[in-house]
Amino acid sequence: MSRVIRSQNYSYNEMTAEIKLLCAKYNSLERFSIGKSVSGKDIYALRLSSGESYTLFAAAFHGSEHITSNICLMFAEELAAAFESGGALEGINVRRALEGRGIIFVPRVNPDGCDISILGASAAGKKAGEITKLCGGEFSRWNANLRGVDINHNFDADFEEVKKREREAGIYVAGPSRFGGVKPESEPETFAMTSLCKKENIHHVCAMHTQGEVIYWGYKDYCLKRNKQIAQILAATGGYALDVPTGTAVGGGFKDWFVSHFERPGFTLEMGRGANPLPIERATEIYLKAREMLTVCAIL
Repeated sequence: MSRVIRSQNYSYNEMTAEIKLLCAKYNSLERFSIGKSVSGKDIYALRLSSGESYTLFAAAFHGSEHITSNICLMFAEELAAAFESGGALEGINVRRALEGRGIIFVPRVNPDGCDISILGASAAGKKAGEITKLCGGEFSRWNANLRGVDINHNFDADFEEVKKREREAGIYVAGPSRFGGVKPESEPETFAMTSLCKKENIHHVCAMHTQGEVIYWGYKDYCLKRNKQIAQILAATGGYALDVPTGTAVGGGFKDWFVSHFERPGFTLEMGRGANPLPIERATEIYLKAREMLTVCAIL
């Protein structure tokens, strides 16, 4: 069966068109907006099945990691196809596994940052000159949103410690990455994600990043035993290693916020290997290696 999502760069407009095609092809997928980016782009989510609780997959917090949007949508498409046909994915009957529950996908948390990474200065509008100066013309490596705030440092999880580590690293102002903003949830993209989690009953979350083929699973003392047990299962199915973030990567992230706020499991998957941005041609390869792991994560 031919698939909609491919291993190619998708600008925001192109990705939006592909999401519309997915929803037209698979009636089980529902598209909705969870909020808007700094520039006013809708941050789209897809819902598959429904019930008392949801597993949440979110991707492309960082502009240069836009390949994770493809991977997330590839997974959503294959799950939807199996759900509608009554078939299996990685040996698991998807329709049966999702009885009484559902999955929400947010394939592009940071649409402005991804467009800057893919399209360059033209995606920054009136901020083109400022963005060019901040990144020195290295647009492909841009991680932050349009205001130069790193979304995955902007969540309310030990935010003061995050700012302290930024200052120790010499990070004081907006830039391509690692600047967490002036206060937690200062950015509309961050607020959209926290609002979604407060509105829906999210059982556990999986944040999709690149790269390293590792799983970040713990945060302080929050549900450590349960988190580690699930992470060990995911690592075994995906061939990933368990790891612990260090330095400015500690705190302020979506997984950290979710685990500490709800005391429910959360995981960050660092997918693929290499230097960001990973070649978009590798999206299918990275997805296929992780597919069993993602499927298990979806139904746990």
